[in-house]
Amino acid sequence: MKNVLILGGGGREHAIAEKLRKSDKVGKIFCLPGNAGISEIAECKDISPMDFDAVYDFIEGCDFKATPVDMVVVASDDPLAKGMVDFLTEKGIRAFGPTKKAAELEWSKSYAKDFMYRHGIPTAKSASFDTYKEALAYVERQEYPCVIKADGLALGKGVIICNDFDEAKKALSDIMLDKYFGESGSRVVVEEFMKGKEVSVLAFTDGKTIVPMVSAQDHKKIYDGDEGPNTGGMGAFSPSAAYTDEVRADFEKNVMYPTLRGLIEDGIEYKGVIYFGLMITDSGVKVVEYNSRFGDPETQVVLPRLDGDLYEIFDAVIDGRLADVPVKWYDNCAVCVIMASEGYPYAYEKGFDITIDNPKNVTLYHAGTRYFGDRLVTNGGRVIGVTATADTIEEARRIAYVGVARVHFKGEYFRTDIGLNL
Repeated sequence: MKNVLILGGGGREHAIAEKLRKSDKVGKIFCLPGNAGISEIAECKDISPMDFDAVYDFIEGCDFKATPVDMVVVASDDPLAKGMVDFLTEKGIRAFGPTKKAAELEWSKSYAKDFMYRHGIPTAKSASFDTYKEALAYVERQEYPCVIKADGLALGKGVIICNDFDEAKKALSDIMLDKYFGESGSRVVVEEFMKGKEVSVLAFTDGKTIVPMVSAQDHKKIYDGDEGPNTGGMGAFSPSAAYTDEVRADFEKNVMYPTLRGLIEDGIEYKGVIYFGLMITDSGVKVVEYNSRFGDPETQVVLPRLDGDLYEIFDAVIDGRLADVPVKWYDNCAVCVIMASEGYPYAYEKGFDITIDNPKNVTLYHAGTRYFGDRLVTNGGRVIGVTATADTIEEARRIAYVGVARVHFKGEYFRTDIGLNL
């Protein structure tokens, strides 16, 4: 039996932990820092995944308890971007996830755009800028709408769609001058606005072989009807009706395999998960963005559909033998509805009691939760994801919302249209 440490504390990490615990090869699961839900199935400790030395000390301490950590799953973006996998590998610890250089596909949007241009991967036209003055002069000459992105990591919120020059000017000021996203906004990428259906496809890769997962569709906007500011994601469903066999063939031929070939040509060994954010346009599949890890909340609808052993897949990716492991999926559907704190994605209060009234036929993936004594309380913007699986999206959606009605906390907020915009 192998013991696994997961780095992170959101709904994605809870979904990974739930899937790993079903493996007959996994013994004990640890999670840093984890959350209230994860603590029910794993040993959690309040250690930041960004504190590399503290993480290493925790791993070393496990040796003394005769429960060594055999694998570390680096699940969230910040430690990947800072080189956690490199750090652990140098210490002789098996880690799942891409190196810092490989993860640059996510932590630098300008790098990702350059990568796509060089390797002929279809994407929106764009330009990158390091100064507010140059960016402002550029957007004065653009057609609208256009898209302005903070170059670095911004918790899924660093993308602003601008309908006119005034909105673009404000977006640039917020990002580059007022540092709304911190140093992630020191550089911006200005893109043409793409029209179409947005779909997420994640893939496992060991640097030689790449295997796509089932498709998903995320709901980024805070309000029903895709209105309001971007969030980390207010819900998701799988599969996407827009991801037809024709679209899948287009994606694999013109995006997925060229991405792997491009990484190999650039001398980058990418091991882990590549998240492809796609736009299905009239002229074909185009890449909106790459992420270097499982998406959130896409993971909460994709992993429940995995018909197999997640630990075996992780192990094969690390060892470079993914081609030898079957990756199969259930022929079903999944819907996840995110329950958030009032005020999210801006300021919100924490510490409100959460009551759960015996929801049936759903899985509750905790994100922003913790225990305060024996009380379950809110501890983040996105609090709990309610996921249901069924034969159809419509039935999974119905079951999920029945589950939502059985979870309560002060100021709870959720979209009512998850799974409707197929």
